[in-house]
Amino acid sequence: MYMRFFSRLYSAMAGPRPVVLSGPSGAGKSTLLKKLIKEYDSVFGFSVSHTTRNPRPGEVNGKDYHYVTREAMQMGIDNGDFIENAEFSGNMYGTSKAAVQDVQAKNLICILDIDMQGVKNIKKTDLNPIYISIQPPSMDILEKRLRDRKTESEESLQKRLHIARVDMEISKEPGLFDTVIINDDLEEAYGQLKQALLVEITKVKNVNMSS
Repeated sequence: MYMRFFSRLYSAMAGPRPVVLSGPSGAGKSTLLKKLIKEYDSVFGFSVSHTTRNPRPGEVNGKDYHYVTREAMQMGIDNGDFIENAEFSGNMYGTSKAAVQDVQAKNLICILDIDMQGVKNIKKTDLNPIYISIQPPSMDILEKRLRDRKTESEESLQKRLHIARVDMEISKEPGLFDTVIINDDLEEAYGQLKQALLVEITKVKNVNMSS
């Protein structure tokens, strides 16, 4: 089903490729994404994921996530409405087809922020995105970042660290990612991210200037 959907979807988009951004929680994906969207608000569109977890302080429904009930999300999964989905710490997460289509309908580069399981799932489709991995300089630094957030229980934090170790090991698989960025210095990491997307950014800018 996903193969047929993305075959139609990719055929329909003659413009730039979507972007799959992945990396462990605490690696700095959200910060880099916010900088990217702020600088290129007329180029990129963020694919808003669905989740069954409760919003954190400051998070906005429909902007940070689509916050839904487990029943509603399971129904959507059963109906084939999701590209990928996963469960972590008792909460469900997923990317819907509608979220991608909403961005592409605006002639923007669609950004998908997903976990390693989602990356593997999308590899089986015809979406043909640019795959970028954002990683921390070390596990010690990642743990400090997560602890400084003060949003996790000790059990949840240990689960995230375990998943991060596994994901970082998997990310070394040849050909899995087009670009791997070690987020030690934010500005340097952001520069690498922009460089990796320069061709697609230029395409969209050129289209916008000629329209």
